[in-house]
Amino acid sequence: MMRDAEKTVGNMIDKLKTAFIGSVDGEGFPTIKAMLQPRKREGIKTIYLTTNTSSMRVAQYRENNHACIYFCDTRFFRGVMLRGAMEVLTDNASKEMIWQEGDTMYYPEGVTDPDYCVLKFTAVSGRFYSNFKSEDFVVE
Repeated sequence: MMRDAEKTVGNMIDKLKTAFIGSVDGEGFPTIKAMLQPRKREGIKTIYLTTNTSSMRVAQYRENNHACIYFCDTRFFRGVMLRGAMEVLTDNASKEMIWQEGDTMYYPEGVTDPDYCVLKFTAVSGRFYSNFKSEDFVVE
């Protein structure tokens, strides 16, 4: 049993280089995409990622904001899935908040590139797997 979900999951998120985000397509099927690790997080409740505004995933989140993020630690064979909602943010303050040097490789026009946006995930619950056991938890 996890003593402190925020600490256990938060440490895991910070160490892993890949996050898998889930969305729902127009036919109601789940879809998954690997992403670079989150740029910022507020506990495990709010997680920020970057992506292209023109992406299929952004269109799906605008249609249906139900989402999940999965983090997998292959070294220790454990994982966590967070369920919640994804917002697509295009305002300058949000974009500047998580912009990093080198992002022009993906967004050539810089922080104001119209194809650069922020995904803000807000978790409501999660499921943690470790030591051959799964555990559900609420994110507060």
